[in-house]
Amino acid sequence: MSRRRRISIVTSFPADTATPRGGVEAVSVTLVDALMAFDDLEIDVVTTDPGRTSPAITAWKRAKVHRLPQQAGRILVDATGPGRRQMHQYLEQLGPDVVHAHDVYGLMVQGLDVPRVMTIHGFIYGDTMVSSGRFKILRSWLWKRAEFRAWRDHQHIVSISPYVRERLIGVARGKVHDIENPIAPACFDVERREQGLIVFSAAVICRRKNTLALVEAFARVVKAGADARLRLAGPVTEPSYGAAVERRIHELGLDPRVDRLGSIDAAAVRRELAAASVFALVSLEENAPLGIEEAMAAGVPVVASNRCEMPYMVQHGETGYLVDPEQVEDIARRLTTLVEDARLRRVMGDAARAVARLRFHPDAVARRTRDVYVEAMDGHEITAAMPVRPAMAS
Repeated sequence: MSRRRRISIVTSFPADTATPRGGVEAVSVTLVDALMAFDDLEIDVVTTDPGRTSPAITAWKRAKVHRLPQQAGRILVDATGPGRRQMHQYLEQLGPDVVHAHDVYGLMVQGLDVPRVMTIHGFIYGDTMVSSGRFKILRSWLWKRAEFRAWRDHQHIVSISPYVRERLIGVARGKVHDIENPIAPACFDVERREQGLIVFSAAVICRRKNTLALVEAFARVVKAGADARLRLAGPVTEPSYGAAVERRIHELGLDPRVDRLGSIDAAAVRRELAAASVFALVSLEENAPLGIEEAMAAGVPVVASNRCEMPYMVQHGETGYLVDPEQVEDIARRLTTLVEDARLRRVMGDAARAVARLRFHPDAVARRTRDVYVEAMDGHEITAAMPVRPAMAS
């Protein structure tokens, strides 16, 4: 591009970039940081904040971060009602060349007359169906209608996995670009030093993440004779489910072998990966979990569910194992195989690190993302320049 283009990245963005909450915030920080390496891009990050009553603008490196008040308490109401109206007005004043929305913010920017890109990080309607709470069938249906409408509206969609692309068939009308999520460069610099036999998992504790099944499987690993520990990093987001996990740990006599770490920051996750023997994530529903990407980049073999995007991330028998998340024995068998074989862990970990560098490094992801911006702008300019043909007489 011959001139600097202004890109508005509309997404969840943490106040403290060192401690993002959740995958979308982590991806957004890493991607924005990598995109700032391009001198021809001027980056504005636009987000909403329930704690604000008026907009605020701060600087982060070469980017400006715009924080708007959250207009409604419920996310879906905000994204399709007052929050959308506020976002449209603000972006029209900002005047970007391209708007790149992530996740639910794609609902907020739909309909804007500007080149638009939407990255789909997950399917809220699908997550809702495997969550707790009342009226989940109705809530899932409402989310599905809203999400499908947004997918149809955007001219360019970034699919972070083949699993996403499959869901877009017959719905999306724009061009779909295959670009996986980036992870922090520091993940590739982790120095592996196993400290005993450790199964590490970084995920919130809830029904969808299937923590109970992991605990049950770990109990079988210990029963088979392995002197192993299970370290769980992540907050409890469903209290009743968290209580059930605690009861089962106690019933199985695992209290001395299970460490509940709670919420930990990115640096602590990397320290855990450096010491771990295996990374485990046996969720019932996922899209493209950053935890798996980070484990692979650190050279840790992965045991993951054979569902959703995870089979596209983990090469079964090469970088880890895929398991049926509803079959505890299957999970236990693969965990046992890895904790008992140091050479296999090393071979799989090396293979995982090589794959991760090709697919998840932020420099590669930013370069492909910038190419989408160029294509979106060029296509919009061509469309705007096309002469309007007079209607044919009937």
